[in-house]
Amino acid sequence: MPRYNFLLCLMVLISLGQSGSDEPNLLLPPASETPTDAGLSLLDEDAGAHECSACVWREQSKVLRLETIKSQILSKLRLKQAPNISREVVNQLLPKAPPLQQLLDHHDFQGDASSQDEFMEEDEYHATTESVITMASEPEPLVQVNGKPSCCFFKFSPKLMFTKVLKAQLWVYLRPLQQTSTVYLQILRLKPVTEQGSRHIRIRSLKIELNSRVGHWQSIDFKHVLQNWFKQPHTNWGIDINAFDESGNDLAVTSLRPGEEGLQPFLEVKVLETTKRSRRNLGLDCDEHSTESRCCRYPLTVDFEAFGWDWIIAPKRYKANYCSGQCEYMFMQKYPHTHLVQHANPRGSAGPCCTPTKMSPINMLYFNDKQQIIHGKIPGMVVDRCGCS
Repeated sequence: MPRYNFLLCLMVLISLGQSGSDEPNLLLPPASETPTDAGLSLLDEDAGAHECSACVWREQSKVLRLETIKSQILSKLRLKQAPNISREVVNQLLPKAPPLQQLLDHHDFQGDASSQDEFMEEDEYHATTESVITMASEPEPLVQVNGKPSCCFFKFSPKLMFTKVLKAQLWVYLRPLQQTSTVYLQILRLKPVTEQGSRHIRIRSLKIELNSRVGHWQSIDFKHVLQNWFKQPHTNWGIDINAFDESGNDLAVTSLRPGEEGLQPFLEVKVLETTKRSRRNLGLDCDEHSTESRCCRYPLTVDFEAFGWDWIIAPKRYKANYCSGQCEYMFMQKYPHTHLVQHANPRGSAGPCCTPTKMSPINMLYFNDKQQIIHGKIPGMVVDRCGCS
């Protein structure tokens, strides 16, 4: 009797399509038998039907994800319905003012461009860099004429060049004066010497009223120059610094005299380093043409203009992604907690589900229902990783 029950259950499982999983197919002939052409045709049809059903399921998952995103945005913004603001009204209300442009420039409003953050996760272990002081060194001979200028080249690590510069100050020590004088400080960007001679380009100049008998440290805002160097490292050949008083004396310490040790120019840089690192467990990432049947993350771009949501100022579209695929029981070795729950309550669970296991927020600039411009961060809007749970 127990054997009969076992066979009955086995037949029920086969009839329900369990043979479509990665388990051995009990309906196939033994390995020693050669399948007929008709058998191969049936297998091809089954494979095609399986792929077709996966496509239908994926399309349903995509539609459901889009509807969920729309309802989540309204819910998380505490809006009962989308503000009734047309594109024409937006153009009338949207101020062309510096504060708004600064807001758009300062914050990361995710667009169509693929982001490296998709392959990163929060790093809660390693130390982060906040400030860096870089001392000046001698420039390359390519920018010198007869060994001049002897200063100043600043070398940066690749790691630092991928950080966000919050503040950068160039510090220059000015030699003491015997009497009050007006000092003209110049910073020149060095370029390789050509047949026409040196082509140093002035990038900063300051007029300083100086009255210091003991020397003076002068700071110069260097953020813009440094940002350009980080974006285009090949343009960093160094700088030349001079500070002439009214008598034509250069007070800037660029080549050290006896007793001037430790007074060479330096850069003080404050940075915002990303606290992310490469993900160790990426999960599966697929594209729309993938034949993968397992749980996978698929690309999905949400276009707010296609929704008719003109009340959202930025972003106009963003990459949301979605999860779709099968979660077979044989993969439960990777998810022991879920597997134990399945055994403890087999009737109360429909099996593991392909679902987001890591999500990230997006920044949004939008009009609320009172026609006020709001900037906020909406959590859980981008699927970073999918898994079975």
